Formats: sequence, structure tokens, C-alpha cells
Amino acid sequence: MAIAPPDNGIPSDPTHPRNGFDRFFEISARGSTMSREVRGGLATFFTMAYIVVLNPLILGGAVDGDDQKLSIPALAAATALVAGLMTILMGVVGRFPMALAAGLGVNALVAFEIAPQMTWADAMGLVVIEGVLIAILVLTGLRTAVFRSVPTQLKTAIGVGIGLFLTIIGLVDAGFVRRVPDAANSTVPVGLGINGKIVGWPMLVFVVGLLVTLVLVVRRVRGAILIGILASTVLAIIVEAVAKVGPSFVDGKPNPHGWSLNVPKLPERIVDIPDLSLLGNFNVLGSWSRAGWLIPLMFVFTLLITDFFDTMGTMVAIGQEGGMLDEQGTPPRAKEILLVDSIAAAAGGAASVSSNTSYIESASGVAEGARTGVANLVAGGLFLLAMFLSPLSTVIPFEAASTALVVVGFLMMTAVRTIDWTDYEIAIPAFLTITLMPFTYSISNGIGAGIISYVLLKLAKGKAREIHPLLYAVAVLFVLYFLRGPIESALA
Repeated sequence: MAIAPPDNGIPSDPTHPRNGFDRFFEISARGSTMSREVRGGLATFFTMAYIVVLNPLILGGAVDGDDQKLSIPALAAATALVAGLMTILMGVVGRFPMALAAGLGVNALVAFEIAPQMTWADAMGLVVIEGVLIAILVLTGLRTAVFRSVPTQLKTAIGVGIGLFLTIIGLVDAGFVRRVPDAANSTVPVGLGINGKIVGWPMLVFVVGLLVTLVLVVRRVRGAILIGILASTVLAIIVEAVAKVGPSFVDGKPNPHGWSLNVPKLPERIVDIPDLSLLGNFNVLGSWSRAGWLIPLMFVFTLLITDFFDTMGTMVAIGQEGGMLDEQGTPPRAKEILLVDSIAAAAGGAASVSSNTSYIESASGVAEGARTGVANLVAGGLFLLAMFLSPLSTVIPFEAASTALVVVGFLMMTAVRTIDWTDYEIAIPAFLTITLMPFTYSISNGIGAGIISYVLLKLAKGKAREIHPLLYAVAVLFVLYFLRGPIESALA
């Protein structure tokens, strides 16, 4: 299969694909070009590369029920491997510019709630079970049917909420927004920087990088987001070389003026041999004999709900950003997209790196022009290279990468204008969806609140026939999801 030749950035005639590669990925049909796809893949990878470092820190910092820890180097290699393979699979099967990697939030659930009650192998076995169950729901058509049952304007609200969620993630990761030290005794839970001030070189790098990126976006410069990330990284490397800022933690003590996640300096070694010893280290049945039936069942249910709806929201937001949704707010090849995502969940458990899921950071690649799975080939290939070039993946600090998240958040927010705010029956669920995602740091919480309130308000208005039958079941599941704490306590 021949790869399309380089282009000048101008879309070709969609009715006449350049070659078989173009026809398979629908590059011209979706109004894209190879240069845009490559640029988008690079932007997606750079905004997601942190997971290769962060996922090992989260999983490697916890112990299981036998007081055992997972190897951080092995976690890093497996994280990059699964992310690369699943991202490429999404590109080839789903042909959608949405990359996958170990899910944040889910990995914390596995590390700090599930694993301590069993072994690591048992915990990862539950993740595999969850992935298989989601795959079954996709193959039976239920997951796609649930997705189509959600009202179009509520899907739009999901995309807008994720945009705000991305924005606050970027601001917090960069240290621009921080928890107030005495938040428990203050009416203000978060504030600007340190004590309400922009203090320290890392925060200044973020501000400068964000402003540069915004100027490039306003001037319609191609590759604005990617240029912003790279420019911010170069500036960070220079600042670190001169000022010797150091990491955010020194000898176990907080250094509020330090760099978040990565210290931006060129590594002593570029290539390293990956440790893949964790692959296949999972046990599907162990947790049920060790922890009883209730605890594993509730954990699988929680994982299932989180993965099920997080991905639905993510693919809507990405499709919305790229103008790839149909009249019902559904992206192309939705079933294939959801199937690959479910396979990724199981693959993450099988590799001991927690459930892999679709990443909303992919929207940064879409903002750069990506519209097809070709961008995934680029991003996935870079993840595979990251296994061997792991030292290079530790160069970009949050302060440089987070500029992209804030800009993409703005771009996704613009869709809010398409929601009918005069119709309270949809406006209130949309409002709850949009606000609860960033304020609870959870996509699923926002979707759940939106669906429950939508069903309740329609019933209150005597419009039960306007509710898709599947939404009743989804609303009940979300009620159980929100009440899982009391349910666990009552059945314990």
C-alpha cells in the first residue's frame, strides 16, 4: 500500500483520491492532507507523552495486598508499548484521529483502591474482564445504541464540558491554578499561582508559551499548537540551564517553584532497552476467591461505567472539534471506534498498565488539522519509539505541554453557541454536564448528571415519549454509579 506523497497543505479533490492509502484513510474525502495529519499526530503525541512518565509514577507508587510494588521502568515500557499499538489500531480500524493510552483516574482507582485488596495480577485481571465486557456490548450493538440515544444537544454539551475539563487540567498541571494551602479554612479552594501571584520560572514559561500559542492561533499559523509546545520546551530548557530550577519535589519535600513532572534538560542517554517483563502478568479469577464476590463486582462496575461513557464523550468532543459528526452527533465508524477502545481496555490490563482509553488530548491534533487515522500512525509510532527513547520523553515539562490543553479547551468551548439555552429541558442538563466535568474532575460524572437530569425533567414535563428507552436504563445505571458508596457500605 503506497503512502501518499508530500503535499503543500492544500486539500485535494475529495472525489479523486491520490492513491490507495488516501482512499483507505479517506484523507482527501475528509478535506485533509498528509502534512496536516503528520502535524496533528505530532501534536497529539507531545500533549500525551507525559503518560509514559506519569502512569508509572501512579501505579509504581502503590502497593498491593501483599505489599508488592510494580517496577517503574517496566511500567514505563509497557505503557508506551500498549499506547502505541492501540493508537495505531484505532488509526487502522477506526480511522479516527483519537489516540489511546493508560487512563488517568482509572489508574489511580486500580492503584489505590483495587490493588490494596488483592494482588497486582488480580487487579489487572479485573481490568481485563471489564474490557471484555465492553467489547461484548459493542459487538452486540448495545454500546453504539446507547450512544445514539443521547440527544444531539446533550452530546454537544459533553464536548464543551470536556473542553473546560481540558482547560482546568492544563492550568493545574502548569501550576497556574493551585489549591489554596488552607483551603479547608478558606472560602476560596483554588487560586492563581502561589499566594495569588505568578512566581517562579516554570509558571512564567507557561504564561509566555500560552501567549505565543494564542498569537499564532489568532494569526492562523499552521502548526500553531505544535509550535507552541516546542517553543515552550526550548525556552524551558534554556531557563533550567541558566536558573537551575529543579523538580517540584526535592528530597521528598515540595518545591513549589520547581518544574512539574519533568525537569526540562537534555538527558545523558537517549536510547534505552525497554523492560517488558510485566506483559501477561494478570489473573482473571484470583480476585474473586480472595476478596469475595461483592468487592470485585463493584470494582468491575465502576471501571465499566467510567470507560463506557468517558470514551463516548471523548469521541464526540473530538469529532465536534474536527467537524466530523453527522446530524445525530455521531462520528464516522462509531462501532469500530468503540470496539478498539474496548480492546485497549483489556490490553492495558493484560500488560499491567491499567485500562487504556481514548485521550481527549487528541483534540490538540485535530486542532492542527488531523481528520483521519493517519495522525494515529504518527502518534502511535512515536509511542513505540518512546519505549527505546524513554529519556527523551522526560524532557517536556507540564508547563510546556499544558499550553496546548488550554488552547484546545477554548476551541472546544466555541460549540456552546449551538445549544438552545432558552429550552430549559435541555439547557439545564447541558449546564450540569458542562460544569460538573471540570468541577469534579470526571467526564463520567458530568455525563451522568446530564442524563439523569434530562430524564427527570422530561418526565416532570409529561414528555416521557421523547425519552429514548435506553436512556431510562442508562439513567438508572448512573444513579447506581453515584450511590455506589452507600451501596457498598450497606452490603459490606
